[in-house]
Amino acid sequence: MAELHNRITKFFNAIIDRDIEEIKNGYCQNEDTYVILEGPRFSTKGYSMIAKGWNDFTDSSITMTKIVWTEGPFEEILGDMGWISGITELHLHVGDKEVTNTFRTSFVLKKENNDWKIRHEHVSAPHPDPYGVGDWLQK
Repeated sequence: MAELHNRITKFFNAIIDRDIEEIKNGYCQNEDTYVILEGPRFSTKGYSMIAKGWNDFTDSSITMTKIVWTEGPFEEILGDMGWISGITELHLHVGDKEVTNTFRTSFVLKKENNDWKIRHEHVSAPHPDPYGVGDWLQK
């Protein structure tokens, strides 16, 4: 398993285990750290707001049970920064309801104190018809 994949696996396991301290430990503790969310908000900027969001998430009725890469992950490291991305499938419970969602997932990580930390995160789902013309890719 590649270096960034190992770090993100540790982060994903912390989410599944509801280990709030390890979740927050995954991020650069900087107010310029930036996250694009899967929703309902578009984004969160700054470590303090990201940490609050994860505190509220772990206090919610959402329980993540599994996170699976279904495409990738692909990664590259350039000095003290790197990226990892692909398609992830999230399996979770909200109360008694089971939910599975598929997302595009990307992380930009920065090496700090010999550990990779998330500097930017982007999790999103494709819009079904963003320009009103369907898929423009020709067969």
